[in-house]
Amino acid sequence: KNDLNINEKNLLINSDLKDLTTFPNVIEQEDKLDAKKNQRERLGSVNLRADEETEEYKTTIKKMEQDREDLVSAIAKLRASINELNQKGRERLLEAFEKVNRKFNEVYTKLFSGGNAKLELIDSDDPLEAGLEMLVSPPGKRLQSITLLSGGEQALTALSLIFAVFLTSPAPICILDEVDAPLDDANVTRFCALLNELTKITTTKFIIITHHALTMSRVNRLYGVTMPEKGISQLVSVDLEKAEELVA
Repeated sequence: KNDLNINEKNLLINSDLKDLTTFPNVIEQEDKLDAKKNQRERLGSVNLRADEETEEYKTTIKKMEQDREDLVSAIAKLRASINELNQKGRERLLEAFEKVNRKFNEVYTKLFSGGNAKLELIDSDDPLEAGLEMLVSPPGKRLQSITLLSGGEQALTALSLIFAVFLTSPAPICILDEVDAPLDDANVTRFCALLNELTKITTTKFIIITHHALTMSRVNRLYGVTMPEKGISQLVSVDLEKAEELVA
């Protein structure tokens, strides 16, 4: 009675005896009662903070859902920004590519006294992911990849591309480190002639590191490093323009 909170008034309501004509076996009913008690005990104690915790969980879930919506929205905006930047990047890259391509052909023609050269984007339709190939045809030769040229021709072709990029976006100073090393005398003469022309059409100061006598003879000023004594370096300079005036 105390365990189940049952009295004489609610006995039939809380039992399954209402519609029975005879009373069930007492032992069976006691077994059922024990089973119900055991089942209730296995449920454990009642959590008196269940309602409060439920509200806390609801608040947490709501905040997580809001955070998820914010994150999804931020990802969408970021992707849109990336797509916009990529589109602008493609447009600028293609614009610069066309300019460099035109200059490349012009410089190549001057260095080789003829022929043709062009740049091509390869391996991808997307300019941002594509590779770059140089196709050239020296005077009297068919159009071919730079890899099929001789060492000197490859060096001059590479110089053509370097100067093409430089002419598209000039800088105040240009440093060339032994770029004439693989060139023979005839090609060095062409290289120096082009360099002399660039000094006239741009305001760029060219600094050339070289061991080639022909290149040295075509510059305005020479700076050399000597070692008169072991472990001691000495810098010497010669103004060739003034030297020529003195000789004259």
